[in-house]
Amino acid sequence: MTETIDHHLTTAREADPFPVKGMDAVVFAVGNAKQAAHFYSTAFGMKLVAYSGPENGSRETASYVLENGSARFVLTSVIKESTPWGRFLADHVAVHGDGVVDLSIEVPDARAAYEYAVEHGARGVTEPYELKDEYGTVVLAAIAAYGETRHTLVDRSGYDGPYLPGYVAAAPLVEPPAKRTFQAIDHCVGNVELGHMNEWVGFYNKVMGFTNMKEFVGDDIATEYSALMSKVVADGTRKVKFPINEPAIAKKKSQIDEYLEFYGSAGVQHIALATNDIVATVRAMRAAGVAFLDTPDSYYDTLGDWAGETRVPVETLRELKILVDRDEDGYLLQIFTKPVQDRPTVFFEMIERHGSMGFGKGNFKALFEAIEREQAKRGNL
Repeated sequence: MTETIDHHLTTAREADPFPVKGMDAVVFAVGNAKQAAHFYSTAFGMKLVAYSGPENGSRETASYVLENGSARFVLTSVIKESTPWGRFLADHVAVHGDGVVDLSIEVPDARAAYEYAVEHGARGVTEPYELKDEYGTVVLAAIAAYGETRHTLVDRSGYDGPYLPGYVAAAPLVEPPAKRTFQAIDHCVGNVELGHMNEWVGFYNKVMGFTNMKEFVGDDIATEYSALMSKVVADGTRKVKFPINEPAIAKKKSQIDEYLEFYGSAGVQHIALATNDIVATVRAMRAAGVAFLDTPDSYYDTLGDWAGETRVPVETLRELKILVDRDEDGYLLQIFTKPVQDRPTVFFEMIERHGSMGFGKGNFKALFEAIEREQAKRGNL
């Protein structure tokens, strides 16, 4: 069975006009990378593995690279801007607050990927170039996406250093937990302005050859007060998945409207992180101070009637406020953090999949009502 699946994935990758290996990194522009690195180390259980800063020749920026399994975050702040990149980062933080500037994608051939993307309508940000050091050579290129987000295309097949040339290996800031809190990036969600969702879905279809995986519209994704629409695009092997949201007309301001208002443009709303043990993950993260959205007890009173049995008892799900969704392929367990910075913008999802490749459609109403309660506390509903 495993050989059959591997064969299908290999065939899909070979037939893909824009083959990808997976997510390479989520790159954040932040006001203070040193403090952000400590937060993600202590609260999320990530491990610092590489660093670039004044001590090793980077006079303009300081960057901390943290990993958990295959998930990689790069946290960058400006020390003293002196180049267009430094000015971009400084301006980005000033306008948007801490946020994601780059969803980097690992590809087998960055030059070919860039050429294909630009030929099919992408705006090139950085033409292909090489970085070299004693660990080998990395080929990089970048294209523009929604808002000020970009996709850096990374070919690291000829490189075995800690991250990229210019970075040095770094010791963990804190003792990593004995058990990983998560293993991989499951999907990254973008919020775009009203009327632009289909435009960006079309962008990924045309520029990267991604296909439409899921679609949520109308009553799928609405409450009494607010609504949004969402479509999910993914590469042929489903390793890179990008849901794209836009607000829908409703009685009050939706979570997407709130995000766009406080972020100041389209951008990355949340990053979903795949875990093999969501119970242990939530317990560890709560103990470290991470705040999660609340779910009313009433959600769990009838949960077993429609979600069926899961590996986690209902009482444990109720205790930890973990949500469940089931579809024809299996089920998933999920929970969402509150925003991780003062602005109500970027947040995270923890997700444990058991067959289901969905995104929690059955939980949308409960989730959005939980977000609306937080919006009301902030005076933004």
